[in-house]
Amino acid sequence: MITKSLKIDESPIILSTGIFDLLKDHLRRRKLSKFNEDKLKLELRFAQQVLNKELPDDVVTVDRTVRVKEMESGKEFTYKLVAPGKARDKHKTLSILSPIGVAMVGYVKGAQLQWEMADGIKIYRIEEVSKIA
Repeated sequence: MITKSLKIDESPIILSTGIFDLLKDHLRRRKLSKFNEDKLKLELRFAQQVLNKELPDDVVTVDRTVRVKEMESGKEFTYKLVAPGKARDKHKTLSILSPIGVAMVGYVKGAQLQWEMADGIKIYRIEEVSKIA
């Protein structure tokens, strides 16, 4: 496996133990592309696990609003990430297990990441992370 192409940001992702377990379970369900599966396995291998109350405010996790920039197009998107059972279109919330949610989880503001989307591998930068009010 070529890990250089899988990882852009050199610092490990930071996850609460609950989110770490959720992602491990998501991997077991085999719903990811080969690229994304390999990338997530790599991220989890080096992930820093902390208690939920010790999670820094600028880490992408559940109950956070995240503004992200797609580097090729320059377009910015804002997502409200919530637990899988709480995602609702009418509230404009997105599951942490959605493709973009899994791609960003654990990264901090300023980090760059890549993830395979339906239209190819994209590079994103986390512009802003805040708690959902």
